[in-house]
Amino acid sequence: MKSLEIPPGVAPAIILVEPQLAENIGMTARAMANFGLTELRLVNPKNGWPKKGVREAASGATHVLDAATVHASVPEAIADLHHVLATTARERGQMKRVYGPEEAMEAVCARAGQRVGVLFGRERVGLTNDEVSYADAIVTFPVSPDFPSLNLAQGVLLTAYAWRRASGRARLPFSGEMLSPPATREALLSLFGSLEAALDGAGFYPPEKRDIIARNMRDMLHRMAMTEQDVRTVRGALKALTRGRGEG
Repeated sequence: MKSLEIPPGVAPAIILVEPQLAENIGMTARAMANFGLTELRLVNPKNGWPKKGVREAASGATHVLDAATVHASVPEAIADLHHVLATTARERGQMKRVYGPEEAMEAVCARAGQRVGVLFGRERVGLTNDEVSYADAIVTFPVSPDFPSLNLAQGVLLTAYAWRRASGRARLPFSGEMLSPPATREALLSLFGSLEAALDGAGFYPPEKRDIIARNMRDMLHRMAMTEQDVRTVRGALKALTRGRGEG
């Protein structure tokens, strides 16, 4: 079993109400695992639990499925929680605070030591008004009004991503920083000399424009902010080309 990056209770529980499709539950587990959520609660899943094909849809996030709990009703699923959010795509006429996912998860992270859950409704019809009434606040997503429909797992993914950012855990797994130090001026000047000599040998420069073109090419190479590895690579390419002409 995989070690849990974030213990249950620190992050919000994801609660799926009467989910029908194994694919959606599996992809929800995958979305949760992507961003460090581990606590999945299922309310009266259609056609029982576990479902055929759910583990395949999870693409390796089986630790979330293995720890999932099944509940007969929403009140049972949220009984131990201190704060509950309900996701919905439409206005329900209920006097509740409405958050976008970023604001909602910032508020969740401010509730240190409290158990929080996020309710997600059925694939086709979402949550009932009564189920929304159990929640302290509503989460909705700023989708295009021309196509507002979100897949269940997509809604969980957006929520989990917003939580990871709000909790300060959204660190990129790698950076694009240079692995080779910047080239020294000596290395660049040597490269300029080799390049210009090779271009002279190839008859590249018009005699009356040689100096202007050479300066322009130096400026171009300067703009590249070349590293030591860059210089070695270009020098190697030049050596191979001149060797082909019998100059190496």
